[in-house]
Amino acid sequence: MDALSVLRFNIHQHLLERYDLSRLQRLTPEHQRSEVRHWVEHFLQEHRQPLNTREQHQLIEDIQHEMLGLGPLEPLLKDADISDILVNGPHQIYVERQGRLNLEGQRFADSAHLIRTIERIVSRVGRRIDESSPMVDARLPDGSRVNAIIPPLALDGPVLSIRRFRPKPYTLNQLVAQEGLNEAMADLLQDYVRARLNILVSGGTGTGKTTLLNVLSTFVDPGERLVTIEDTAELRLSQPHVIRLETRPANVEGLGEVSTRQLVRNALRMRPDRLIVGEVRGAEALDMLQAMNTGHEGSMSTLHANSPEDALVRLEQMAGQGNRQLSERNLRAQIASALQIIVQTGRLPDGQRKILSITELQGNSRGHLKPLVRWRYRVTRWTPQARYEGCFEPVVGDSLFREKIQLHTAIAQESVS
Repeated sequence: MDALSVLRFNIHQHLLERYDLSRLQRLTPEHQRSEVRHWVEHFLQEHRQPLNTREQHQLIEDIQHEMLGLGPLEPLLKDADISDILVNGPHQIYVERQGRLNLEGQRFADSAHLIRTIERIVSRVGRRIDESSPMVDARLPDGSRVNAIIPPLALDGPVLSIRRFRPKPYTLNQLVAQEGLNEAMADLLQDYVRARLNILVSGGTGTGKTTLLNVLSTFVDPGERLVTIEDTAELRLSQPHVIRLETRPANVEGLGEVSTRQLVRNALRMRPDRLIVGEVRGAEALDMLQAMNTGHEGSMSTLHANSPEDALVRLEQMAGQGNRQLSERNLRAQIASALQIIVQTGRLPDGQRKILSITELQGNSRGHLKPLVRWRYRVTRWTPQARYEGCFEPVVGDSLFREKIQLHTAIAQESVS
């Protein structure tokens, strides 16, 4: 640890011991920063520390970050170009910019310093992390998703992963401008939402599933009542009538857990027009399918899968956990009658996020499903600049749901006139 880092640590410890930090909580953020600045300047004068102007400014800013924010993470959280912050132990912090990972110069003093920062994050949302509960999901005030895991499960020190979201959610036009899809695909997705078709967004980690779900929700009629259900609240819907529900882990005694499945069942008693489940991961898949089949058309969710075919297999497996007495045929019949659209998202090796395919599902009461791909993305070449180029191709021309789309379009036009 260099001399400036030692001084920073000593000043921080001095302030913790000498000053009543609770009074900071009663001040505005601007006055909090001013107060900490005053404390640090007083310490430097009292102890006659030989620092130049740049070092003193950096020292004050670092201690403000430590006492009022998240320490070394604060400068990274202010960088709008960063989409992921990955802390691999106290001395290694990676960030993702434009799909590329880079090692940053920031670091924590030690594992204890990093754990204190993690505890500060999770305590804000009423969660905890310790040896008896060494994994936790949480969120930052700006909605960024947080996951942390500490020893003994993390062998090389605490690990913190932060998935950041834009201050303003993406619009469909912005996704088109970034070549995540083309205009024809965008129009088709709007038609699906307005026609109240049930949509599943499938893809791997970091492929933009939640971003797309946010975008699709903007085309829901503002007069509809939406209920969202998430493990960690990430969706930021613009509709006026939205009820947000979030799961809860068990407490220290192992009691009080509220699962996604419990929230889905409760949501059905709340008179929703549509359900939006942030991600289906288990037995709640069956309850979601039943909701789609019982008057909650236009519901949406996401699922981790590498292709539409894999998504259907995973959905069947998870729905089977909800009722193990249901036969395979009945499970497939539930899926066939409930789900109409699968949108597959992906991230290319160069970091580009694309909609890889839009698939319509043709099913019958016997559980037979016939996927029809409407659009797909095809890579055409790899450039010397390590960038992939490709094109969006139409596969099937006419929609299986053309009549339903036309009906809802006519109704919408009639209501406007």
